[in-house]
Amino acid sequence: MRNWPLLELSITTPRLELRMPSLADLDELGDRAAEGVHEPGYMPFLFPWSDAEPRDRATATIRYHFRTWADFSRDKWTLEFAVVSDGQVVGVQALTASDFLVTREAGSGSWLGKRFQGRGIGREMRAAVLHLAFEGLGAEYATSEAFHDNHASLAVTRRLGYHEDGITLHNRKGEVATSRRFRLPRDDWKPMDGIEIHNLEPCLPLFGF
Repeated sequence: MRNWPLLELSITTPRLELRMPSLADLDELGDRAAEGVHEPGYMPFLFPWSDAEPRDRATATIRYHFRTWADFSRDKWTLEFAVVSDGQVVGVQALTASDFLVTREAGSGSWLGKRFQGRGIGREMRAAVLHLAFEGLGAEYATSEAFHDNHASLAVTRRLGYHEDGITLHNRKGEVATSRRFRLPRDDWKPMDGIEIHNLEPCLPLFGF
């Protein structure tokens, strides 16, 4: 689309493609959400969207993506990439920022369908959006945050070289829960080999460049 080139933005890694989702991709993401993204009784997300019934998880996932498209602006934006492995949509990797032109800071968030976890996909898809942030958009910092018991997310964060940046206390389903904050400066970022960004240049005016 000439007037909304973000739909053509993508990132490839040795194993994955991260792309702005088509309607067909959103349908698959709804299926992944309905199938489940974590064990029953555990909540890795601040907003407990994954506690809903399977059909409600699917429709909420699709509606959320529509909202991020509508709300995108140079002052506050969220990129929600569909993650594709071996031709199948397996989850979502997000990159988000507020006042990026001033702060040069972007955060990340993600989820994977439960049956695709434990394969190293999480690390590779995070490395992809770090490449977009630092190499593509000129970020100075990347941030991440996860609950203290989200061991998979914390392991990815530490392997990618982030530094501890404090804690935040949250009300998680009526009980206090600690999340750990992390920060990765540009100087400590070590890009993964084989990552390429596609069709970014036509999108840059939407980010304010």
